[in-house]
Amino acid sequence: MAILVTGGLGYIGSHTVVELINNGFDVVIVDDLSNSEKFILKNIEEITGKKPVFYPFDLKRRELLTQVFDAHPIEGCINFAASKAVGESQVKPVDYYENNLFTLINILQEFKERGISNFIFSSSCTVYGQAEKMPIDENTPLKMPESVYGKTKQMGEEILIDFAKAYNRRISLLRYFNPIGAHPSGKLGELPLGVPNNLIPYVTQTAAGIREKLNIWGDDYDTEDGTAVRDYIYVVDLAKAHVSALKSLLQSSEETVIDIFNLGTGKGSSVLEVVKAFETANDVKVPYQICARREGDITIAYANADKAEKKLHWKSETSLEESLRTVWKWQQYLDSRAV
Repeated sequence: MAILVTGGLGYIGSHTVVELINNGFDVVIVDDLSNSEKFILKNIEEITGKKPVFYPFDLKRRELLTQVFDAHPIEGCINFAASKAVGESQVKPVDYYENNLFTLINILQEFKERGISNFIFSSSCTVYGQAEKMPIDENTPLKMPESVYGKTKQMGEEILIDFAKAYNRRISLLRYFNPIGAHPSGKLGELPLGVPNNLIPYVTQTAAGIREKLNIWGDDYDTEDGTAVRDYIYVVDLAKAHVSALKSLLQSSEETVIDIFNLGTGKGSSVLEVVKAFETANDVKVPYQICARREGDITIAYANADKAEKKLHWKSETSLEESLRTVWKWQQYLDSRAV
């Protein structure tokens, strides 16, 4: 069977493609390369020994998406295709609503018309907003997210729940906490184009001398060291959770399934703790400066992932330090490509 992976050359998508191939799935990737590069496809092939089918187009082009479904026996989709920068979403809200929701609806139209089920949605802990209690479990009430990005994820979830109920389909909503790290081979990782929006690539680029200093957005939060606290989960562990969720849907005897899972480690780390752990793990220094808070950022978020462990038999296994060693290996690989 073929699994459609949208955004499959992106950060989490590429790692998930590797895990899918390693588990015997045929993969069809659609990615417009707006946040990736073509060499990732070659690296996936080097890691797995198998080259996935790849279509480079924008999913907002429904007519091209229809041709992909006509050409392949697609039995499920893992949808990563989305713009994802919290700060950018605040200044480009219409672009974010268009890209993150129109692409989802186009895929679901194909699913509806062809009677396909088994849809996994790349969601986010941002749907909880600033939760009142930690850790956050799946029963934590959803609040209005602090960012447009978070709103698109919450809306995406609502669209999928309505889709599953109306057409008796199986869906899984995976709410990630903060993915970090790179493939152990050093050939896949987060590939920010331009100035990074996420913490870890900014850390590695600063350590590599590409950036002069790391900007830490705020040290006046109500946390132990004043910097924001997040649950940092290793990207390969996260990728494996997608395979577990897909198998769970495919093996289900129920016509309608609406699964919701938090994916995290269950432990929060502050920005400064992450910076220090990176320095220790890789024996490098990361100069930084404290800046004003960013609009849309919350104070603290970490997961209760017990449900995923119980139902999917999945658990995050990799330590923060080991994850941070892999990202430095990835940065060194990128530096060698640039020479």
